[in-house]
Amino acid sequence: MRPAVLANKPYRWLALLWAVLMLAVLWHQSQFWREARLDTDVLALLPENEQAPVVSAATRRLADQAARQVVLLVGAGEWEATRRAALAVRAELDRQSGLLEPAPLDQQRLDEAVAFYLPWRDRLLTSAQRDWLQCATPEQLASTALLHLYQPTAGPRFADWNRDPLALWPAWWTARAAESRARPRDGLLWLEEKGQHWAVLNYRRVGSAFSVSGDTPLAEALARAEQAVRATAPQGRLLAAGVPLHAEAAAERASFEMNLIGSGSLAAVLLLVWLTFRSLRPLALVGLSLLLGCATALSVTALLFGKVHLLTLVFGASLVGVAEDYGFHYFAARQGRPATERHTVLRGLLPGLALALLTSVLAYMALGLAPFPGLRQMAVFSAVGLAAAFLTVCCWFPLLDRGELPSTRFAERFAASLQRWPRWRPDRLGLTLAAVAIVLALPGLLRLEGRDDLRQLQGSPAALVAQQIEIGRLLGLPSPAQFYLVEGADAAEVLAREEALKARLDRLVADGSLTGYRALSDWLPAPTRQAEAATLTAPAERTALAAIAAQTGEAVARPPFAPAPLTLPQLLGSPVAAAVAPLWLGELGGRQYSVLLLRGPTPALLPRLAAAGRDLPGVRWVDKTAEFSQLLGRYRVGMGWLLLAGYVAVAVALWWRFHRRAWRALLPTVLGSLLTLALFGWLGLPLQLFSVLALLLLLGMGVDYGIFLLEHPGDGSAWLAVALAGVSTLLSFGLLALSSTPALRAFGLTMLVGEILIWLLTPCFRPRAAAEAALSSTVSTPRFS
Repeated sequence: MRPAVLANKPYRWLALLWAVLMLAVLWHQSQFWREARLDTDVLALLPENEQAPVVSAATRRLADQAARQVVLLVGAGEWEATRRAALAVRAELDRQSGLLEPAPLDQQRLDEAVAFYLPWRDRLLTSAQRDWLQCATPEQLASTALLHLYQPTAGPRFADWNRDPLALWPAWWTARAAESRARPRDGLLWLEEKGQHWAVLNYRRVGSAFSVSGDTPLAEALARAEQAVRATAPQGRLLAAGVPLHAEAAAERASFEMNLIGSGSLAAVLLLVWLTFRSLRPLALVGLSLLLGCATALSVTALLFGKVHLLTLVFGASLVGVAEDYGFHYFAARQGRPATERHTVLRGLLPGLALALLTSVLAYMALGLAPFPGLRQMAVFSAVGLAAAFLTVCCWFPLLDRGELPSTRFAERFAASLQRWPRWRPDRLGLTLAAVAIVLALPGLLRLEGRDDLRQLQGSPAALVAQQIEIGRLLGLPSPAQFYLVEGADAAEVLAREEALKARLDRLVADGSLTGYRALSDWLPAPTRQAEAATLTAPAERTALAAIAAQTGEAVARPPFAPAPLTLPQLLGSPVAAAVAPLWLGELGGRQYSVLLLRGPTPALLPRLAAAGRDLPGVRWVDKTAEFSQLLGRYRVGMGWLLLAGYVAVAVALWWRFHRRAWRALLPTVLGSLLTLALFGWLGLPLQLFSVLALLLLLGMGVDYGIFLLEHPGDGSAWLAVALAGVSTLLSFGLLALSSTPALRAFGLTMLVGEILIWLLTPCFRPRAAAEAALSSTVSTPRFS
C-alpha cells in the first residue's frame, strides 16, 4: 500500500504544482504567438566582439540602416518601355496597402540639400578643383568666368553666376552623385548598361518583415509586379533586393522546416509508440510530454532572451525525437506489469532516467559555453524541453496511466532480439574486425579538413542572392562587410583622419582597382579643409569678377558666405542627414567614430585595402566576413578541446558507477564519432563548428544507451526502450540534414551518421551472458522484465 499512499499525498501535490506551472506556460504561449517576437537576423546568432565593441556597433548600425529597405530595378531594352513598366510596378505595389511605402522623391531632396549647403558653397571643393585653383593664372580665371557667363551649361548651375562665377559647385555635386550610378529622368531614377535601361524604385517595408505562419506577402506582391512588367514589356525584367526579402524567405523556410522536422518526428514517434504498445494511452501521454516539453522550452527561452531566433525553433523541432525517451522507458518497463505497480516501476527507473537526463542536459548546455547567442538559445531551449518532458513523465504518468498495458508481439520480439545481437569479443575475429576498422578509418581522418565560413550560417535562396549581387553591381552600392573605422578625440579629428585615408584610396580609384567610397567627409569636409577651400575660392573669384568688370564695365560684387565652417550638428539636422547619419557612430567610450564604406572591393583587392590604412593613426580596417570566419575557426578548435574534456568527465562518472565495465558504455560513442569523422574525410565533407557541436551532443545521448544496458543487464524492456529512443532520435536529428541552412544541415548529417553507428555498436559491447547476472547484483536499480 505504500505506493498508493505516496500517490495520494505528496505525489498528488507535486502533480498539482506541475499542472499550475503548465497552465502558466499555456497562457504565455498565447501571448507569445500573438506578439510573434521572432528574430531572423543572421548576425544575432554571432557573438559580440568584446575586444572591439565599436566594430560591433558599426556593424549593427549598417545592418539597421538596411533593415527595412527594398530596392527594385525594372529593366528593358528601351527607356520608354522601361518607364512604362516601372509605372506599372509602382501602380501594382500602391494597391498593396500597408506593405511597401515609396521613398521620398529624390528631386525634392536634392533641392532641399542644395538650399542647405548654399551658405557654405565657397568651402566645398573637389581635389581637382583645389589643385587647379592653386596654379590658375588671373587670365585663366577670367576666361573661365567669362565662358560660364555667356555660354549656357549642359547641366544645372545650382546657384546664380555671381555666387559661383567659376562654376565650381556643379562639379562638387557631380562627385556626390557619383556615389550612385542612377540619375533623374522623367520623374524616375535611371541608369543604362550595355544597352539595357533600368528604372530604380526605392521602398521601405511597412510593419513586420515576416510572418510566423510562413506567409510571403512581399514575395507574392513582387510576383504580381513582375507579371505587370511582362504585360507592359514582354522582354522586361524585375530585380529585387533588400533585408526584408531575405527575412521573409527565412521565415517561410523556417516554417516549412519546423513543420517537416517537427511533424515528421512526431508522426514517427507516435507510430513507434503504437507499434510497440498498441494502445492509445501511451500514444496520448507521450504526445502530451512532447507538447509540454516544447511549449515550456519556448516560453523559458522567450523570457530569458526576449526574442527567439527562427533557427532555434528549427533546431528545437528536433527535440521531439529526444524528449520522448523518458516516456519510452516508462511504458517499456510498465508493459506487462499490473497497473498497481506503476509507481514502483517509476521509482525503479528514476536513477537511470535521472542520469540520462543529466548527461543529455550537460551535453546541450555545453553549447552555451560558446559566446554565440544563437547556440545559447538552442541550448536553453533543448535543456528546458528535456527537463519539462522528464517532469511530465514523473509527475503525471503514474496518475494518468491507470489501465492495463499487456505485452505486444512486436515488443516481445524486439526485446528478445538483444540475445541474438552480435557481441564483440577480443578473439581473432574481433581483433581482425578492429584492425580493418582502423585501416579504413585512419585515412579518412587524415583527409578531414576544417572549414570555417560565415556563409554556413546563411541559407537565402540562390535566386535572391543573385539578384542582390546584380543590383549592388548596377547601382555601385557599398559593401557592408568591409569598411574602415575612423577614430578621433572629436569630430574635427575624425574628419581630418578620413581625409588622409581618402588620399590613399584615391590612388586605387584612379587606377581602376576600386570603384569608389562613401565617407562623412565627402559631405562635411574637415574644418581645416573648409578653411583651405575658403582661402582658395575667395581671391580666385574676386580676381575673376574684377576681370569681368573691367571687360564689361559693370561692377559685380561677390556675395558673402557663412563666416564659420559647417559643423556636424548642422549637417545631422539637415535634409542630407538620412544619407550621412549611418556613417557617423558618435561617441563610444569617450572617443568619436565614423565609418568609411567602399564600393566595388574585390577579394584580390582586400590586402591592398588593409595596407592602405595600416599606419594611419585612428584608422582601423574591418573585414567582418574574415573576422567571423576566423571566430568560427577558433571556437571550432575550442569546442573540440571541450569535447575531449567531456569524454574525460563522462569516463570518470562511468568508472565511478560501473568500475571496470565503464568502457562498455563509452566505447560505442567513441567509435561512432570517429567513424563519422572518417566518413566525412572520405567523402570530402569539411569539419565545421556545428559538426563538433553535434559530436558533443552525441556524447551525451550515445552514452545513455550504454548506461541503460549496463543498469539493466540482459533486460529486454531496457533494450526495447533504448532501441525506440535511438530510432526516434535518429529520425528527428536526421531530418535536420534536410535543412536548407548549411549549419543545421552539417549538424543534422553528423547526428544522422553518428547516431546510426552508435546505436548499432552499443549492444555489441554489452557484457557477456555469464557476466550479466553478476553485473545486475552490483547496481542498485532492479530488473523489471
